[in-house]
Amino acid sequence: MTIPEPKTPVDLTAPVGRAIISLRQQLTDLEERTGERPGADVIDILGTWLEQFDFTAAPQPALAHIPPRPPGQAWVLHRWDRHENAIIDLFADEDSALAELARHARGNWDNLLNDDVPDEPPTDDATAVDLYYGPDRDNRPDEGYSLYAETVRGRGRPRIVPLDFQFPDAGACERANRTAVFHPGDHGDLPCLENDDVLVFAHLDHEIGAFRVSVHVDNAPDHLVRPDGTVPLRVEVEDTIVLDDSNAEGAPRPPLLDALLSAADAVQKDVILAAARGAGFLWRCPTCQWDNPGAATCCEGPGPCRTPESDPGVEAERMSREP
Repeated sequence: MTIPEPKTPVDLTAPVGRAIISLRQQLTDLEERTGERPGADVIDILGTWLEQFDFTAAPQPALAHIPPRPPGQAWVLHRWDRHENAIIDLFADEDSALAELARHARGNWDNLLNDDVPDEPPTDDATAVDLYYGPDRDNRPDEGYSLYAETVRGRGRPRIVPLDFQFPDAGACERANRTAVFHPGDHGDLPCLENDDVLVFAHLDHEIGAFRVSVHVDNAPDHLVRPDGTVPLRVEVEDTIVLDDSNAEGAPRPPLLDALLSAADAVQKDVILAAARGAGFLWRCPTCQWDNPGAATCCEGPGPCRTPESDPGVEAERMSREP
């Protein structure tokens, strides 16, 4: 006994389902009229029925659904005194904000007249702040501060991008470059270049003492976004490429040893480092045990040793001269 294959249900709410039911009905009507299904009539019915479908349309590409970035958090420090009424700074965490408050407190420690306060400010930031402002912030009636956390919500949005990402072609890039806009730093804003909704801020930052460049891609259009949610970037300073994650041919890659160590676990790292030292790619400082590049003439570790590596040839010559 042959068990028949289970029938596939037809979704009558879908266009294809309704078309299949229509075909079945036409063939049934034909059989009822003629008592059979003449081949010529069936072909005519099928031909008309097939014309309602588009067989030339390309298949839809596989898509990646990228959720928006979760909101972040910033600590807002508002400090005031009798000379300056509103000094507001943003910090990534509470410890950084307390460190800034402690720096201000230590710089003005001589202003404290309370006998209960030590002559020198403590090294602990929170203790220094409490002693300077008071536990209830009442030691300094002419100055104070508030410190609180704020949720930072970006303009990110969910994206649907094709898995077979292709960077815009030459024509699209030319049009975007031609319509790029520069926003000067008016009214306290930072100067900014806007190209295809990617924002590049470039300004002199006196606090860190550097020319600072910041790239913001939250508003980048979907055609610039890869399936992992990133925008390919390449940054050059003069003729040196300092960042390149474009995966383009010729893009700089990390040295093989760095790539191996980055992908290895703790046990594998020990094996890789031992092999690198045995092959002469690394040498270990005898004082601090730091692994240095084979070409380094002295220890590059963070400690104070800076011990030069002994040259085998020089060492052999020195030993041959010793009695």
